[in-house]
Amino acid sequence: MSTNASFTPPPDARAYRLRTARGEFAVVDSPVADGAEPKGVVLLLPGFTGSKEDFTLLHEPLAARGYRTVAVDGRGQYESDGPQDDESVYAQAELARDVLAQTAALGEPVHLLGHSLGGQIARAAVLLDSSPFVSLTLMSSGPAQISVSQQQRVKLLREALDTMTMAEVWEVMQTMGPPEEVGGPTRGPGDQERLRQRWLGTTPAQLRATGCQLCTEPDRVTELAAVPLPFHVVSGAYDDTWPVPLLDEMAVRLGAHRTVVMGAEHSPNTDRPLPTARALADFWDGVPGRPDAAG
Repeated sequence: MSTNASFTPPPDARAYRLRTARGEFAVVDSPVADGAEPKGVVLLLPGFTGSKEDFTLLHEPLAARGYRTVAVDGRGQYESDGPQDDESVYAQAELARDVLAQTAALGEPVHLLGHSLGGQIARAAVLLDSSPFVSLTLMSSGPAQISVSQQQRVKLLREALDTMTMAEVWEVMQTMGPPEEVGGPTRGPGDQERLRQRWLGTTPAQLRATGCQLCTEPDRVTELAAVPLPFHVVSGAYDDTWPVPLLDEMAVRLGAHRTVVMGAEHSPNTDRPLPTARALADFWDGVPGRPDAAG
C-alpha cells in the first residue's frame, strides 16, 4: 500500500467497471496523450491494502510517452466487489486468473506491472499463461515471502481482523502508526478520509488471504526465468519489505533490466513518480518486437 495515493485522476482518464469473463473490476483508464505516438497498453496491479489510486501519479507522464495505462482494483480491493468472508476466492491462482480475464477484456497484449503483492499476482498470471503479455515489471516485489519484520506486522493485522471490525482496525492503526505495507496513516498527498474509505472498501477475507500469501510465498524465480518475456525489476533505494540486495539478486536470476529509483522506498510509483515513469517507459520502448525498439 502507498499512503501517498492520489484520488484525483488526470482530466482525460476514465473511471469505470471493466467487464470480464470473471466479473467486473473497477479501473482508471488513462489514454495516450494528444499528439503522442501510441506505443502500447499497460495493466497496473496494486499491492497489499492498496488500490488503483497508487498509480495515479504515473498516468500523465506515461501517457505523454505514448502508453495507455489501466490501473485496476483486484477482487475485493476498494471499489471491486468480492466476498467479505470467503477466503477461497482470493487464492493466488484465482487472482491470477482475474488478471488474465482483465487482459482479455482489454482486447490486446499488455505490458504487465505489479507492485508488491501485485507483483506476485502478476508473476502467477504469467506462469499460468504468458501469451497475452508483452513484458512483466515487478515493482518492489521480491522472489518469495516478505521480510520477517513485515511478516510479524501482517500477522498482527490478521489477528486484529479476527476480532475487530474494519473501522476499529483503522482507528488502531492510526494510533500505532504501522508501516504503509499494512495501511499506515497518510504522510503525503493522500486524503486521510479517502484512505479510510479505501480501507473500509477492501474486504477482510481479501486481506486475510493475501496477507497469508505474502508470508508464505515460495521462490518461483527459476520457473519465471524460463518464460520468454522481457523482465524489469524496479524498486526504491530502500525497502524493508524485500531488502534491495535481494531484489538485485532476483534481477540477475531473471536476466532482468534493473532500476533503482533514488529517493524512493517501497512505493517509487508515489515517492518519485516522474523518474519512475521515465524508467518504465524507457524499458517498454526497448522491448524486443516493438517497431521502434532498438536493436
